[in-house]
Amino acid sequence: MKKLILLAFIILSATFTYGQSKLISYDDLGYILRNNINKADTFFLAKGYNLTEKNVNKKTRKYEMKIAGGTYANFALRNDGRRMYVEIETNEPEQYNLIYNSISQYVNKQTSTPEVQTFEVKDLGNIYVMVNDTTPYNPLRRTYTMQVISDKSITAYN
Repeated sequence: MKKLILLAFIILSATFTYGQSKLISYDDLGYILRNNINKADTFFLAKGYNLTEKNVNKKTRKYEMKIAGGTYANFALRNDGRRMYVEIETNEPEQYNLIYNSISQYVNKQTSTPEVQTFEVKDLGNIYVMVNDTTPYNPLRRTYTMQVISDKSITAYN
């Protein structure tokens, strides 16, 4: 009986956590920034993203994932020397909320202008968030563009 209850708990917890398993959080961004671009390939492909563009000479990668309901999440990675830069473009509010909520306890400094929100995040770097209306206009959807620039002390391992 105990094994049956344990098995049911594992199945239910896996079912409920599957919804966010494909979305990227603070911990995922930390992993991406600290590892080389080839490990990012493996990471994004395991999450279910498709590699759309790969340029070995410029050390760039672009990934996309179509999410149910007509939303998407696109990630562009650029390796510049030993630092990694991440740009996220999404119209999925859950992706924005997951990043916002997961960094909230690590924010050292937060500033905001009408166009850009800036977060200085402990052990990660700076995150710049721009929010725009979607094209065609939909009052329920916004396009979120987030640029993650790693701290000087964070370098990607080869």
